[in-house]
Amino acid sequence: MISAEAMASTQAALRHFRVEVAEGVATVLVDDPGEKVNTIHPALTAELVTVLERLDRDEAVRAVVLGSGKEDGFVAGAKIDLMRGATDAGAMERLSRDGQAVFERVARFRKPVVAAIHGACLGGGLELALACRYRVATNHPRTSLGLVEVQLGIIPGMGGTQRLPRLVGIQAALDLILAGKTVNARKALRLGLVDEAVPPAVLLAVARERARALAAGELRRRPARRPAVERVTRLALEENRLGREVLFRQARKQVLARTKGHYPAPLRALEAIEHGYRFGFAKGLEREAQLLGQLAAGPVAKQLIEVFFASTALKKDSGVDDPAVKPRPVERVGVLGGGLMGSGIAYVTVNAGLPVRLRERDDAAAAKGLSAVAAVLDERVRRRSIDRLERLEKLRLLTATTDWSGFGAVDLVIEAVFEDLALKQEMVRAFEAVNPRGFFASNTSSIPITRIAEASAHPETVLGMHYFSPVHRMPLLEVIATGRTAPEAIATAVALGKRQGKTVIVVRDGPGFYTSRILAPYMNEAAQLLVEGASVEDLDHALVSFGFPVGPITLLDEVGIDVGDKVGKILHEAFGERMASPAALHDVVAAGRLGRKNGKGFYTYGGKEKRVDETVYDLLPGGRSRKPFSPGDIQERVVLQMVNEAIRCLGEGILRSARDGDVGAVFGLGFPPFRGGPFRWADSLGTKALLEKLETLRARHGERFAPAPLLVERGATNAPFHG
Repeated sequence: MISAEAMASTQAALRHFRVEVAEGVATVLVDDPGEKVNTIHPALTAELVTVLERLDRDEAVRAVVLGSGKEDGFVAGAKIDLMRGATDAGAMERLSRDGQAVFERVARFRKPVVAAIHGACLGGGLELALACRYRVATNHPRTSLGLVEVQLGIIPGMGGTQRLPRLVGIQAALDLILAGKTVNARKALRLGLVDEAVPPAVLLAVARERARALAAGELRRRPARRPAVERVTRLALEENRLGREVLFRQARKQVLARTKGHYPAPLRALEAIEHGYRFGFAKGLEREAQLLGQLAAGPVAKQLIEVFFASTALKKDSGVDDPAVKPRPVERVGVLGGGLMGSGIAYVTVNAGLPVRLRERDDAAAAKGLSAVAAVLDERVRRRSIDRLERLEKLRLLTATTDWSGFGAVDLVIEAVFEDLALKQEMVRAFEAVNPRGFFASNTSSIPITRIAEASAHPETVLGMHYFSPVHRMPLLEVIATGRTAPEAIATAVALGKRQGKTVIVVRDGPGFYTSRILAPYMNEAAQLLVEGASVEDLDHALVSFGFPVGPITLLDEVGIDVGDKVGKILHEAFGERMASPAALHDVVAAGRLGRKNGKGFYTYGGKEKRVDETVYDLLPGGRSRKPFSPGDIQERVVLQMVNEAIRCLGEGILRSARDGDVGAVFGLGFPPFRGGPFRWADSLGTKALLEKLETLRARHGERFAPAPLLVERGATNAPFHG
């Protein structure tokens, strides 16, 4: 037996764990010093081995509870810094094998180990919990579980590809691992991922009681209750070799269809799982480690990890350079306009727990806005991510009006009315008449905020908050500051955006700001290729092959051809001929083709499948006679226009940093994450090579390809945009 003095001595030597022993149960709390969240790293796992060895020798300890010393998190995953800049696949494989060995010790520990989970239990954190004999989680909204590694271009590397499918079944494990999904405690309980879900206040007490019962042989894990159809499916597909082959083959097809082959991690995860079922658990672990090493040292993981670090850094960024500037507390928010954007903004705000006052022009429009928010909440209830009581609590935070009542009490109002300067200026004046101290934010996508602020008696309170559609799904928020916007207003908008769950970048005011501005030449070049004879299919296919979620012509149909035309005119007026869109695009709009919203665009709508509407070619030079263009030529012309414009924005000070430019393009426009964003991609090509490509295109196609001055400067010495 280990004496109390010896245990006290052990505790004094520990840096990452706190250990308490009472009534035969050792409570081991992970508490990484100086960190807000716990992560898995070599120093922590080495110390865990020390703790287990001590507890193994202590005969007074009959069971162990493994929990967290952090207030709102279990273990958030492996320490990503370990993989940043990794180039040695062998070293990463060894790191994986070391972690597997530690978690295997947990799994084979002769005394039962119970995981007590509250908050984030992700990646390596869930792999640690999977190695425990029993898992109790809190039913708190902050509790989430998942193996999210594929989002970083890697795979679970500490046993997750082997333990999860054996616990919850192959199909359920594939759904979680291959897409990097997370689930709440309620869903985890249904899957059998956790054994119980309890209130946070009793988590450790329940975990200790279950640990005692396991040690006494009074408790056995019961398999999750599954519907009869699911049990039959598992028997047919998962519990025999031929069925598994069918399951894995189908999963592989689905992964390729979703990733277009750009992201190798899901396929490698599938390979590790299949290898383990074919050759056994131990061989599966070996293959898992090998594949992790290869992926971690590869280019896709490198770029995805850099995107992760960039977005993480933005979470700590107040949006202003002066650390003394603090955001004003926001307790109530107003939203002007309950259409697609306004209702979306209202939803993300009430979902953050803030009361919203929504204003519309009449009762019918107000009711439509309320219904749109309710519809999103209803969908979440159907998906069981919230229950009906939570839906009601969020909906109670939303009220609507057709006048200005209640707006005197809001701290910030977000305007989302029609894209018309006079109307937006009218909203500024009317709001300030009832609330001269509140901040006014416009959701405009193209009108300079400075022009809107001309109507304000307090221009320091006016700024932009540009959301992306659909608001509840798109992660980016672009906060736009004029030369007169107060730093406090910027910090307040950034803090609100983070509370709404957004990734926030701050940009300087100007026509199109950042995202709309760099999207315009991208779309214009695609339209120019159409005019030159490229087919709609070739254009969309080329850019999807490059890695964009949809092609530019599909995007134009979705956004609205008329909207694109209107924004294009604003930017053409501001920047001259290099931003001019082809005249034929105006002819398409004049012919009444607005895109999906009126069922008439470049594609057909209403049928069983979407197809190119061949009659649209009649409005273009060359008619229906199309010319072949290679995917590489299309990609180079269209993508380089976007990247060059992004570099102009950085050089002109529209962007605060290349980091913000990458995040804005990836999270707001779907720039391929595995390429890292416009600036990371430019660095991977080399600024000198990029400059040469643009000069070649300039000679061939004209001044719209003139390289940005900053690129000329960097390209002269091949200097990168990121250090």
